[in-house]
Amino acid sequence: MKFHRETEMELIALAADRSIFLEGNLIRLVESEYTDFQTYLKSALDNDKEKRKQRLEVTKQVQTQNKDLEKKAKENDRLMSELKEALEAAEVAKQRIENDLDVLQRRTQFELIGNIVQIALWVIVGVGVVVTLMYFFAMYSGSSEKTLIGNTWSNLFGILLTNSFSIIGTIMGVKYASEQKDQK
Repeated sequence: MKFHRETEMELIALAADRSIFLEGNLIRLVESEYTDFQTYLKSALDNDKEKRKQRLEVTKQVQTQNKDLEKKAKENDRLMSELKEALEAAEVAKQRIENDLDVLQRRTQFELIGNIVQIALWVIVGVGVVVTLMYFFAMYSGSSEKTLIGNTWSNLFGILLTNSFSIIGTIMGVKYASEQKDQK
């Protein structure tokens, strides 16, 4: 394939002014009888080889970077998966601990309520026994105060029963309120 001499001169001028050359397999097909254009074609061929080399290097570099990015993406996915598993395990452990704490608090509350009721009942029984013994002692000893002690004994038992029911009612109310709060 041959170019017109004017086209050859324009291509040589374009290369000199702007460093723009013919590229690709077309260079190998062009023939010329002028040495200046043959020099241009040799320069164009060398320039084309250099640009191809550069493009190949860029392509290899991009491929290497893509491989690295793929490896890092896989590593990132693996880490995210492990993080999700750890988060799920932490959530399960948190739920278990919250349940254990709730059971412990309820047991402690139940034991405290039981202790309060037990002590209150012992006090009530103790006062009742002491006052009853005093009343029997006054009756057998022939004391003139047995009417006063009898009335006191009667009033005291009424107060003790009222207080015991009050204590038990208060404790049951607190227990009921705490159960309602837990259900919410």
